Amino acid sequence: MVQGAGGFLGRDLSAYAAGLSAGEIRANLLRSGDITNRANKTAVITLRDSHKLSGVIRNEDNFSIQLQSLDGAFHFLSRSDVTQLEFLPKPIMPVDYGTTLKPAELDDIVSYLMTAAKAGRNGRKTSGDDDE
Repeated sequence: MVQGAGGFLGRDLSAYAAGLSAGEIRANLLRSGDITNRANKTAVITLRDSHKLSGVIRNEDNFSIQLQSLDGAFHFLSRSDVTQLEFLPKPIMPVDYGTTLKPAELDDIVSYLMTAAKAGRNGRKTSGDDDE
């Protein structure tokens, strides 16, 4: 998501590029993310009634789990209702941008992220946003 637009599974990238050089952003895109981090993976929760939910863990503590399913719905679950919590091995976001995107496409992403961060600091929308 950038400036309130886009998907909801990944983190908000509105200010991601603030304080980063174009080279640092590009290097971060090409570096495969931390695939061991649970926050980067799809969680699958099995409930006592055998019902399964999958999505992203948004918050958890000793007593509850808050899961956002792939359709965007939030599920607030008591840990006592959860019989199994597992994480799929592949991360949610691709880790192969270096092989799937052309250099010009990477340049476009870097430029977009830098423009979005600058617009956010100035309180403006990016040029592709609708004026509603």
